[in-house]
Amino acid sequence: MSVRVGQIVEGTVSGITKFGAFIQLEDGVSGMVHISEIADTYVKDINDYVKQNDRVRVKVLSIDENGKISLSIRKAAESDISFEERLAKFMKDSEERLLDFKKNREAKRGGGYSRGR
Repeated sequence: MSVRVGQIVEGTVSGITKFGAFIQLEDGVSGMVHISEIADTYVKDINDYVKQNDRVRVKVLSIDENGKISLSIRKAAESDISFEERLAKFMKDSEERLLDFKKNREAKRGGGYSRGR
């Protein structure tokens, strides 16, 4: 079975570096998950998320002309979420960002100086 861009497949973590994890897919094909594609949050240490020989679901992001395969664990996980759950998460995140923006704006308005007479 050959992999295609957009496909979600299972593989085994075959190696871990500071910048990503190598995943062994079917038919001896391997690809890499960059550290930014491990999780939705900031990843300082990949070992906190995956270990050698872990089975993981990954989404194929791209295959370059040399056959290098870019993979994503976080995008494979996103595909498991229903539309309603995604919408609820988007609304919650948007509300939090809006509140942060409003707090920041109010802090700037009230922080001015007045002229003394």
